[in-house]
Amino acid sequence: MSSTEQEARAALMRAADVGDTLMGRLVAHCGAANAVEAIRARTLPPEFEAQEAEQERPPDLAARLNAWHARLDASNAAADLETGDRLGARLIIPGGPEWPTQLDQLGASRPLGLWLHGSADLRFSCLRSVSVVGARAATAYGLHIAAQFGVGLSEADWTVVSGGAYGIDGAAHRGALVGQSPTVIVLACGVDVCYPSGHHNLFTAVREQGVLVSECPPGVHPTRARFLIRNRLIAALSRGTVVVEAALRSGALNTAGHALSLNRHLAAVPGPTTSGLSAGCHKLLRERKAVCVTSPEEMIDLVGTMGDDLASHSRGTAVPRDRLNETAKKVLDAVPARGGAGPASIAVAAGVSLDVALSALGGLGAAGYVERTDKGWRLRRTTSAAYRKAPESAALDTPPAREDAPDDLPFPEDHPDDPPPTPRPTARVLT
Repeated sequence: MSSTEQEARAALMRAADVGDTLMGRLVAHCGAANAVEAIRARTLPPEFEAQEAEQERPPDLAARLNAWHARLDASNAAADLETGDRLGARLIIPGGPEWPTQLDQLGASRPLGLWLHGSADLRFSCLRSVSVVGARAATAYGLHIAAQFGVGLSEADWTVVSGGAYGIDGAAHRGALVGQSPTVIVLACGVDVCYPSGHHNLFTAVREQGVLVSECPPGVHPTRARFLIRNRLIAALSRGTVVVEAALRSGALNTAGHALSLNRHLAAVPGPTTSGLSAGCHKLLRERKAVCVTSPEEMIDLVGTMGDDLASHSRGTAVPRDRLNETAKKVLDAVPARGGAGPASIAVAAGVSLDVALSALGGLGAAGYVERTDKGWRLRRTTSAAYRKAPESAALDTPPAREDAPDDLPFPEDHPDDPPPTPRPTARVLT
């Protein structure tokens, strides 16, 4: 791109508000340089005026043109570019080598340009990126989860994109800095303005391992409107957005709405049902607008490449009983925990023949699951609590049922929650 085009866009970034769709349509119609000339002459192209007149709600072109003209007269694009060079910042514009092409999906609200301050290449960093957003007044739970997502994504070579605010944003960025991947902060102010001021050290670290991004010229301070408008960039830069913690009225839900409108993946982390700061996440899940994720691996599974970024399936803790075949399980379930029962009674309760029950009882006794008493067979006292109510939906696949109990039954282990045996009182001998 020529320096003329860059200077023209720098001037228009001063003339128009961020996300101004009318300015976006004007630049798309006649180009940045011609748009500057038209504003200075206070005369818009007739074709553009006719096009805007056909809108459902035609804008007040005269009022907008006067506002643009006044701001353009007060601006100095060359000075902005010089200030950026002095700060170490750079201005990228559409069509440039560092411009993320996914921003073109924003249409008329696409930024006129982006100011960057940092060592990372924005376009390359956003090829594999996830936006992590949430509440500023986050709970300890939310901060922990956000940091966990930041660390996990960065260690898996995924870039974390967020807004650099207090709470969830800051925790995600700090977690990302633990890994080697860059992290991207999208600001609602100029890249030379530290907001919030308490994140000065964080911004310094991100400049070294990532990049600060803003569509505001240097020196511009944030406003409430700019925070909401910049959220579209957070959603557009990444493959998907995860909402870690958000109340029903939260800027994070605004980002989630932009992600949905751009057909990006949207995920939410569930929280305590008693926490108002998780109510927004639960609303997204209840309305089926977001996918439930609980770890960085699950988020990567959602937004990653099919077949390459799959998350491992979670499994419950396996116990020795899971390796028993179906016949042995039936016989074991039929053995009482107290008293005792004969082989015939056990066979009837288990629904097997007496020979099969005897064979299974012998194997279970040798493996330590059951013991023989004067009243018959019963569960071993050290393992009865652990195996009396074991679920049939075992985490591990069980072998097919056989008509005889296996000789190599797995030995049970003492249940970790069993209380230690109560010592018997020692009789005192009187002398």
